[in-house]
Amino acid sequence: MLRSGMTDTLPRKLRRDSTEAEKVIWRALRNRRLDGHKFRRQHPIGKFVADFCCMEAMLIVEIDGGQHDRQAEADADARRTSELERQGYRVVRFWNNEVLGNLEGVLTVLRHELAGRK
Repeated sequence: MLRSGMTDTLPRKLRRDSTEAEKVIWRALRNRRLDGHKFRRQHPIGKFVADFCCMEAMLIVEIDGGQHDRQAEADADARRTSELERQGYRVVRFWNNEVLGNLEGVLTVLRHELAGRK
């Protein structure tokens, strides 16, 4: 999830406390495993921390849990997404259950997004 109010240790803490869905998708993205694209995990971008970011494609991948279903969190996500899009990033969001239940489908969407950003 994109977090604001970042401290120096927040990305490290988020990496250490990864959800199961984040661990699963990271195994598919790390070491240029997705068509040679370099992804960073819990990557700081200004005042936010992106779950996963491909800098060369300016693509942010967010993996959201149930807390993002609440209106206040959804509104905050929309504001952060809008701010990052103004900076030139494309933000793609998936629910935890999508990653855990349909990883190949998630990777297909990401391949499409990456192909459109070359």
